Amino acid sequence: MYWMFLFFFVSGFCSILYEIIWLRLAMAAFGVTTALVSIVLSTFMAGLGLGAWASGQIIRKYGKRLSSSALQVYALIELLIGVSAILVPYELLLGRRALMDLGLSSSSGYYLFSAAWVGFVLIPWCSLMGATIPFAMLAIQNNFSSESKRSFSFLYLANVLGASLGTVLPLALIEILGFRGTLRVGATLNAFLAVTATVIAQKTAPRTARSQEASPGGVSGRAMPASRRALMLLLLGGLTSMGAEVVWVRQFTPYAGTVVYAFAAILGFYLISTFIGSQIYRQWNFGPRPQESLLWLLVGLTAVWPVFAADPRVVWLHGGQGFHTIMGFVRIGVGVAPFSAVLGFVTPMLVDRWSGGIPDRAGNAYAINVLGCIVGPLLAGFVLLPIISERWVLLFLSLPWLLIAMYQSMQKPAAAWRTAVAYGGTALAILLVWATTNFEDQFPSHRTLRDNTATVVAVLGEGRDKQLLVNGRGMTGLTPLTKMMAHFTLASLDHPPKAGLVICFGMGTTYRSMLSWGIRATAVELVPSVPRLFKYYYSDAPALLRSPLARIEIDDGRRFLERTSQPYDVITIDPPPPPQSAGSSLLYSKEFYATVKQRLVPGGILAQWLPAGDEEVQSAVALALEQSFDTVRSFRSIEGGGLHFLASDRVIPHRNASELVQKMPERAVEDMMEWGPYMTPEEQVSSMLNTELSLDQIVAQAPRTPAMQDDLPVNEYFLLRVLRRGTYCRSREISQMCTIARGD
Repeated sequence: MYWMFLFFFVSGFCSILYEIIWLRLAMAAFGVTTALVSIVLSTFMAGLGLGAWASGQIIRKYGKRLSSSALQVYALIELLIGVSAILVPYELLLGRRALMDLGLSSSSGYYLFSAAWVGFVLIPWCSLMGATIPFAMLAIQNNFSSESKRSFSFLYLANVLGASLGTVLPLALIEILGFRGTLRVGATLNAFLAVTATVIAQKTAPRTARSQEASPGGVSGRAMPASRRALMLLLLGGLTSMGAEVVWVRQFTPYAGTVVYAFAAILGFYLISTFIGSQIYRQWNFGPRPQESLLWLLVGLTAVWPVFAADPRVVWLHGGQGFHTIMGFVRIGVGVAPFSAVLGFVTPMLVDRWSGGIPDRAGNAYAINVLGCIVGPLLAGFVLLPIISERWVLLFLSLPWLLIAMYQSMQKPAAAWRTAVAYGGTALAILLVWATTNFEDQFPSHRTLRDNTATVVAVLGEGRDKQLLVNGRGMTGLTPLTKMMAHFTLASLDHPPKAGLVICFGMGTTYRSMLSWGIRATAVELVPSVPRLFKYYYSDAPALLRSPLARIEIDDGRRFLERTSQPYDVITIDPPPPPQSAGSSLLYSKEFYATVKQRLVPGGILAQWLPAGDEEVQSAVALALEQSFDTVRSFRSIEGGGLHFLASDRVIPHRNASELVQKMPERAVEDMMEWGPYMTPEEQVSSMLNTELSLDQIVAQAPRTPAMQDDLPVNEYFLLRVLRRGTYCRSREISQMCTIARGD
């Protein structure tokens, strides 16, 4: 049994490692879109459920034949899972190449092919992961009859503990080895499980044979009557937990820094708390059962509880920026842990109750729970969140549990106090949601839009005192920095521009500036609601959007470039800050720049803006550009915010400020000087020309850092760098990573 615990601890670690990396590789292959993320995660869960169900059916039909070799079958499954770690990256890359060869220009066709290929690649391998628990339960049933009735909860406990480690350790491995190197570590661990399980199976073969002879009723006997209500509750539990996770990411991102920090913290607290709840269940199972109506009431109340932890009016302690970040993670723990612990108690309890240790019944129950895990995010993200706020979505998800608690409490009139508690708890949940507020409600003047991707807020103010918030994080403000991305780049061309592309719309400043040149301008934005807020920042936005020269695409920028055939004179890229944002490396990598080169006309210029970042990030981006383009020039922003890179396949002429201004149309000059900060156009342009840096200067800051690549995203994985740096941060700009490193 100690070996079985180790097996599923390591297996849980590997499964989370694979999920994290396969998702990122799929994003690199098919685009960083919410739909694609949903496709990958749903496919992963669907494979787990299918594997659990199918293995249960196999055991039901061939259980007696497989009884003596259950551990060998488990070993073979682990070996095949290890093979998947090596093959999946190549399979996804093959799909990307096939997609490019097809030349699909429509977004719908692109999505359909992407979804089909991701399912074709991942479902078979994930099915193997789902099959491990039923076959391990069969092995336990044959060797340890005293443990068999609770074998699912035993394996579930080990699996969740390993998965908890899988949310942290792979971050360091990816930083050192890259995605493919980290996958090889996972494959090695799976091979270790396969070899060890095979050796143990050989040693326990005689014991297994005796166990089979002594097992009345065979492997999958039907002597376990159980209410189908357990299956309904398992379905509801998966739906509630995964639906709530989607809501939690939006609620807690403002306090955690970015979506990547919020999701990592949520996943960590969720898994650790689930482990604690499962451990309590394992101990409790020796005692009397709790009053079930109160247990369901507790599930419903804890599902609503995060609205209190996410309320911006709730401030426990005050401190500096670093302290504020720490307290943000405390908020996540306070909000997420109670529900996760209760569900960690409930899920193995229901599976044990339904299966009684019979592997095929456990496989069916686990598959039902996974089905709920697939439906939950789709319901919350695509149906509920676009129409109601996060608080009311959590209440919606908790209501079934509260209603079940009230119904069950009324079935025993002698215990009227249970009914009173159930009704009182439901009233408390509604009151809690009604009394709390959303993050955006702290701004007196704002406009909020919600879609399946994010909650987007336009914070309105006087003049330039306006902001764009996406999931509570400030994306940009009204700044001349974003104007210069268009004007400085277009003026640097050695030919008259005809078409420009803006990747990442933001508040629309760069896009508006590009239109002032009288050229065809296309903007690509990932979040559908962001361009709809354009009119709140600029009074002339409606007229600009009616222009035949204006075009806005809702898509991933890299994906758009791969499927379009339109050539551009200028492509500007303004990735979401901070530079550690999840998936942002895909807009800084050598592979991305190779695609950009295919869409630039001869002599066209890429304008890449790199916001605040440490020396390693700046060096990695500079090297990627240098190795991708013939000419690269770099400048400080006119307000000191980050670096502007200009890259081209031809020499970018060195012109003085007067020459650049003379190339600009009158409307473009007026737009550039709208907010200054300098008195004349020549002074404004000179402020950037005078800050030019050589790439050697940038690379020399971290000479051993490799170029940014899809497989080695230097900006996103920095845990070991921060630990090595300790309390010292040399970056010129204050970034989120430096804030965490300093702790002030």
